[in-house]
Amino acid sequence: MRRFAALILALSLCLGLNAQKGWYRDKTDPQPVINPDRTVTFRYYAPGADTVEVNGDFLSGKERPALMKNNGNGLWEYTTASPVQPEIYTYSYIVDNQKVLDPLNMFVWRNISDLYNVFIIPGERTENYQVRDVPHGTLNTVWYRSPSLQMNRRMVVYTPAGYENSRRKYPVLYLLHGMGGDETAWLDFGRAAQILDNLIAQGKAQPMIVVMPNGNPSQKAAPLENPDGYNLPLFYLPKTMDGTFEASFKDITSYVEKNYRTVRKKSGRALAGLSMGGFHSLYISANYPDLFGYVGLFSPAVTVQEEYKDNPIYRDMDLKWKAQFGKNPPLYWIGIGKDDPLYEDVASLRKKLDADSYRYTYHETEGSHVWTCWRIYLEEFSQILFR
Repeated sequence: MRRFAALILALSLCLGLNAQKGWYRDKTDPQPVINPDRTVTFRYYAPGADTVEVNGDFLSGKERPALMKNNGNGLWEYTTASPVQPEIYTYSYIVDNQKVLDPLNMFVWRNISDLYNVFIIPGERTENYQVRDVPHGTLNTVWYRSPSLQMNRRMVVYTPAGYENSRRKYPVLYLLHGMGGDETAWLDFGRAAQILDNLIAQGKAQPMIVVMPNGNPSQKAAPLENPDGYNLPLFYLPKTMDGTFEASFKDITSYVEKNYRTVRKKSGRALAGLSMGGFHSLYISANYPDLFGYVGLFSPAVTVQEEYKDNPIYRDMDLKWKAQFGKNPPLYWIGIGKDDPLYEDVASLRKKLDADSYRYTYHETEGSHVWTCWRIYLEEFSQILFR
């Protein structure tokens, strides 16, 4: 009986897949279809559905989600009203109020606990986000001991092309993710390896090591890579912005400088991060003014939660900034989108820095609190490091 039920289930799955593929069998276009005028057409086969919508970051806030039209044969379609600018975008479908992925697009990214299909619009903006015929760096997934946190933790280290065959010492960029992310975020969504490979090959960025740690002190590693077992990815995790990660950060720099050929001085170290990672970068760099010569804050969170304001990491910031900027860091870089919900917080930070005549570089772009901004910031920030 069980075998019969399993057979029926397998048969129904195959029939469902074939039904979805039926309209597609003689086509070779990938999904979604990027038209010659850069409009994008989405198709989803759901003959029994009442409504099908497509949702994604290629749509403006007023357009999301977009209602698709049934052509009468169960094939739902939607074409964007205007050309889509070159970028990497994510999307999913909503079938009768249920989110589903596109079964005809094999490219899927995990963002915290959600999955999204991915497509790319080719163009000048996305050239450095793609794998090109250039020398490639090496990605090392390593485990290090954190005495401060009393655990072994996982991080990813990018070494530039030629590292293995040289005796050269390299500067290091420590690159931090946002809330809910992990050590894989900058690789998957941020395209950090591709950006660095391409910029270094073009001579636009110095060859550098890039260290991407897990910024969640309660987590040893990304989901499914964690020795604690199958743990559900969560946006809010314990100890993320209470000073714990900042206080333990020297465990990371100590490991890197012991195990990699690095420039072991302030001018050979950079620290940058997005959102929560920008928060960490802000306070780590202020607490260790002799550690990092280059600091990048990408759409940073700034405000310390009330219950943590007495933590030594967050106290006496005026004195810490005075010490940090008194040492004339080569670069203190702040970037944010005009529609970012953290825009006013960053404006307040800038006002404070301006009041004390502290020198920094400010870059404002279109966009909100999204990867389409953070990839740009990494590309621009990395080109002015270690000069």
